Amino acid sequence: MTETATQVELDGQYRALREEAGFVGRERATLLVGGRDAAEYLQGQLTNDTEALEPEQGRYAALLDRKGHLSSDMRVLRLENGDLWLDLEPRAAETVLKHLRTYSIGREVEIEDVTESWAIISLIGPRSAELSGFEGLGPEHAQSFRQWDGTDVLGVATDIGIDLIVRAEAAATLERALAAAGAVQVSDEAAEIIRVESGRPRFALDMGPEHMPAEAGIVERAVDFEKGCYIGQEPVARLHYRGKPNRTLRGLRLSAPAAHGDPLVLGEKEVGTIGRRTPLHRLTRCSRASLRSARFLGACCGGGAERCSCRIIRRRFLWPPSVSSRWLSPVAAATTSTTIPGPRSRPRSA
Repeated sequence: MTETATQVELDGQYRALREEAGFVGRERATLLVGGRDAAEYLQGQLTNDTEALEPEQGRYAALLDRKGHLSSDMRVLRLENGDLWLDLEPRAAETVLKHLRTYSIGREVEIEDVTESWAIISLIGPRSAELSGFEGLGPEHAQSFRQWDGTDVLGVATDIGIDLIVRAEAAATLERALAAAGAVQVSDEAAEIIRVESGRPRFALDMGPEHMPAEAGIVERAVDFEKGCYIGQEPVARLHYRGKPNRTLRGLRLSAPAAHGDPLVLGEKEVGTIGRRTPLHRLTRCSRASLRSARFLGACCGGGAERCSCRIIRRRFLWPPSVSSRWLSPVAAATTSTTIPGPRSRPRSA
């Protein structure tokens, strides 16, 4: 398939995600935490207030090291039976599982890796709730259970649609049901455009173990400063109340393509690096970057003859489009240093 043909296909998927609904299978590691002390235990490990969660509620949270740097971010769901479901990026799973098991010694806590037993399918777009039968599900992380053509499905509200959680062996059946309902199957590439445009960073792409929550721009969603102690709390609180991060994540509009990890240069000074860049899909290119200076209006990325210019734009930056720019093109992310479940019963491994 030619590059032009691929671009046309991607543009069609993007249109479906913005105007209708599309679905894509997610690669997420899944841990289940149960036992009498489960909620209290996680309260002392994670950055957000998970102990206050009621069944069928959820929160975004992070696990930190003792210096306040990210070990992983994750979604925490309190299931109907009271157990806690954690889903996170696969590359962080081993670190998180080892940490949680190590510090759980002496507590009535059971931690299971059930990644192979469950599947998560993201339905993205304005018609997600309608096509999936989960109308009215909200706010973000709220859960609801239903049967769909004999398949047990747990729906979880997201910022861009609905995540559908089913047994791994039922994933193909659910995908067929989604297609029959009118949803379009899309690529990871198309879904990534929506994520970057929404301003949500992704672990190991836009943020990682070298970042603190404030540098990744996730404090408002992931950190509760009024809850009890957790690992890494002191440096996070000190930065929040007494200082400012050395770098922050920002959206960039680029004049030409750039690659993950490309340096951002202002004059002769390197001020950041490119994180995730979305593929070209029409008028402008955007990125997310970790930047050392949030004050500058323009900079260059790449090197030599391949340099391109870039401008900082707001965190949630591309949708809805203006009348003059109905379709948008490459988007990416950069870090700049700152002056810049399942069903009603508990999911178990097969």
